[in-house]
Amino acid sequence: MEKLRPCIAEFIGTFALIFVGIGAIKTAGHDVLAVALAHGLTIAAFVSATMHISGGQLNPAVTFGLVCGGHMTWAAAIRYWIAQLLGGISAALICLSLFGRDVVVTGTPQLAINLTPGQGILVEAILTFFLVFVVHGTGIDERGRRVAGLAIGSTITLDILFGGPLTGAAMNPARVFGPAVAAGFWKAHYVYWLGPMIGGAAGGFVYRIFMERPPALSSAERP
Repeated sequence: MEKLRPCIAEFIGTFALIFVGIGAIKTAGHDVLAVALAHGLTIAAFVSATMHISGGQLNPAVTFGLVCGGHMTWAAAIRYWIAQLLGGISAALICLSLFGRDVVVTGTPQLAINLTPGQGILVEAILTFFLVFVVHGTGIDERGRRVAGLAIGSTITLDILFGGPLTGAAMNPARVFGPAVAAGFWKAHYVYWLGPMIGGAAGGFVYRIFMERPPALSSAERP
């Protein structure tokens, strides 16, 4: 049960993100601010609700960033990835049954017409770097644990305000993989794995190397 409980939390939180994300794009259309707020508020709420259970990751790229930052084992990460992807698929399948395939496809992050896949990978990597850096600074580092949910949700919001018109600002492979499975929509799908995973790894390594304080030496260990 101790291993299952965090996986259930990750499933529920990721489900909520994809379910609300598709629905928000359906109702708000091209209103980037509304879509950004819908995603950001969902993340703020469910990160806060699951932080003490699973760490409130809700994103395979964030999980990968924690592995690279030395805060998670590979075995735990694989369990989280399975739960996150299943949450995304389940949410997308329900949206498919409610709204139809066209809505699910429209609610899936996609590259702007004038953006190349390489540029898309770069944008997704930078946006995910911001996200994982904030996760480490407010959700992992004990010096910054105050308003993790709000800070992480705000980062999602500002990332979508910038990247929404460019790549859809997924920052999360599960956000694209779920709808891809449900609707059979795989256009430029690799962009939304490579970009977020590269950015997540960079965020984890940078915070670990440059921001974290080394553990204090005990009196017996001091020279």
